[in-house]
Amino acid sequence: MKKILNQNLINLIEYYSLINNNITWSNTPIIRNSNNLSTTLTFHGTKPQKLEELKKSISLVKNCDLKKSAKNLVFADGNINAKIMIIGEGPGSQEDILGTPFVGRAGKLLDKMLESIQLNREKVYISNVVNYRPPENRRPTEEEIKRYLPYLKSHIEIINPKILLLLGSTSLNAIISNEEVISQARGKWNEMKIGKANLWVIASFHPAFLMRQPQQKKMAWIDLKMIRNKIKNLKI
Repeated sequence: MKKILNQNLINLIEYYSLINNNITWSNTPIIRNSNNLSTTLTFHGTKPQKLEELKKSISLVKNCDLKKSAKNLVFADGNINAKIMIIGEGPGSQEDILGTPFVGRAGKLLDKMLESIQLNREKVYISNVVNYRPPENRRPTEEEIKRYLPYLKSHIEIINPKILLLLGSTSLNAIISNEEVISQARGKWNEMKIGKANLWVIASFHPAFLMRQPQQKKMAWIDLKMIRNKIKNLKI
């Protein structure tokens, strides 16, 4: 009986070794988001022309249920030459109607958050992980995030910010890792390269979450002060 158990254990180890030796023996967490952030779509011309090409490409995305239920493509808002870019999750009902990101209640709170560190929409550039409203404001699925990620990466590369602020777990997971939890990952700087863009990336709570959990605003304020300090250090 003991010999049988030992042989079964050996067979099991060999089986997993054949599947993926790194997964079997490594203590490193498995990162489900294996997207190559250095690979982006190619667009030509001036920055406005590239953005227009990108927007057109997104409008031509096929086999997307989000497009079927949404009213508008929600592309971006703000200054295309800004050195600070903000990525949210996806459009809500007001954003879907107006075609502009962060114009609902969460957007008003975001404006106040920006004002607290002397920023506004003329000094930042804002977009989302997905460009069409998920029904009932649900979180985008992994398939939807994967579909729009190449466009998001190209969007970031075209804007070429110095600071990238990720609001909420969806944008955090899309850009950094599916293994990261927003409550633990927020308030930490990550130096990253996305396409040809070299940036400092930080995550914080989404304004919609802060409206549900106002006690977390003090943590968001810490993140905002870190951004303010980074702006000074980078002389933006």
